[in-house]
Amino acid sequence: APPTFLVRKAAESPNHLAMQARSRISNLPLLLSAVFLGLLIAGCRPAGPGTTATSARPRVALIMKSLANEFFLTMENGARAHQKAHASDYDLLANGIKDELDVSKQIDLVEQMTAQKVDAIVIAPADSKALVPVCRKAQQAGVCVINIDNKFDDAVLAASQAKFPFVGPDNRKGAKAVGDYLAKRLKAGDPVVIVEGAPNAFNAIQRRLGFEDAMKAVGARIVSSQSGYWETDKANQVVAALITEHPNLRAVLCANDSMALGAVAALRAAGKLDQVLVVGYDNIAAIQQMLKEGKVLATADQHADQLAVFGIEYALEMLKTRSAPADRETPVDLITRDQPAGAAR
Repeated sequence: APPTFLVRKAAESPNHLAMQARSRISNLPLLLSAVFLGLLIAGCRPAGPGTTATSARPRVALIMKSLANEFFLTMENGARAHQKAHASDYDLLANGIKDELDVSKQIDLVEQMTAQKVDAIVIAPADSKALVPVCRKAQQAGVCVINIDNKFDDAVLAASQAKFPFVGPDNRKGAKAVGDYLAKRLKAGDPVVIVEGAPNAFNAIQRRLGFEDAMKAVGARIVSSQSGYWETDKANQVVAALITEHPNLRAVLCANDSMALGAVAALRAAGKLDQVLVVGYDNIAAIQQMLKEGKVLATADQHADQLAVFGIEYALEMLKTRSAPADRETPVDLITRDQPAGAAR
C-alpha cells in the first residue's frame, strides 16, 4: 500500500484546491466585517487608561452646541446633577460653543479632549458632517464616542468607515406630532412657513420633514421654508420678511423654541400675533409662559435635562462591557397648554 502522505497528496487534485480557494474568498467579507466590528468595540477602551493617577474613575467629556441656547444649558445642568449623584462612578468635563455655527471651535474641543485622553466623549454635534472625521480620530485613539441630540450623517459615516451609537429622539416623529396638533387649526390651502435649523444638521432636516409630513396630510400650502440657523435674531429677521411677503400667512413652524421666540417677536411687531399660529420644538422655559398665554400653540419636549445623561450612561456601559455600538431612541413628547410637561399621557 502507498504511504499515507501520498494518498493525501493524490486527493488534493487541482479541482479540490480551486474549491478551497473559492471557499476562502467567499468568506472574506464576513472576516473583514468581523475585524471592523472588533475595531469599533476596541475603540472604547476599558475604564482606566484615560484616568488620572489619583483617580480610577473614567473621565467623560460632554461636548455640546451653543450654551447661549437654553436647551443646552438645561442639558449641562442635568449632566452635572447626574455626575454629582454618581460622583464615585465617573468625572465629567462639560464644554460648549458660543453659538450654533461655531463648528471649528467644537472640532477643537474634540481634539483637546482626545489629547487629554478622556475615556469617553458624548457629543451633540453642531454639524452632522464636519464633526465626523475628528470624532473618528478620537475613536481610533481609544476614546469611546457617543452621538447625542443631532445624528451624524449616514453617508459621511459610511465614507469614513465610522460608526458611533446615536442616543436621542426621533426628531421627525416629534416634529410631526407638533405639526399634527397645529393641523387641527388649519384647513386645506392655508399658507404656512417653516423656519428650519442649520442646513447641515441632521435634526434640522428631520424636523423639517416631520413638519412637511403633517402639513401635507392636512393639505396646507408650505409657501416658504428658510433657515433661521437655530437662533432667535435670525428667525426674527426671516419671519419679519415672510409676513410681509405672505400677508395671509396662517402659521409658522419653527424647528426650535429659540426661533419660535424670534417668530413671536416679529409677529408682535407686525401686529399679527393674534392672526398667525406659532409652534416650536424643545420646550425651553422661555416658551412655557407663551404656551400658557396662547402665543405659542405647541412644542416638543425631548427632555434636555436627561438627554446627555442617557448618553453618559450608555458611554459608561460601553466602557464597562465593551459592547458593540447600537443606537438607542429616547422619548419625545408633545407639549401644549392643555398638556404640559409631566402631564399624564
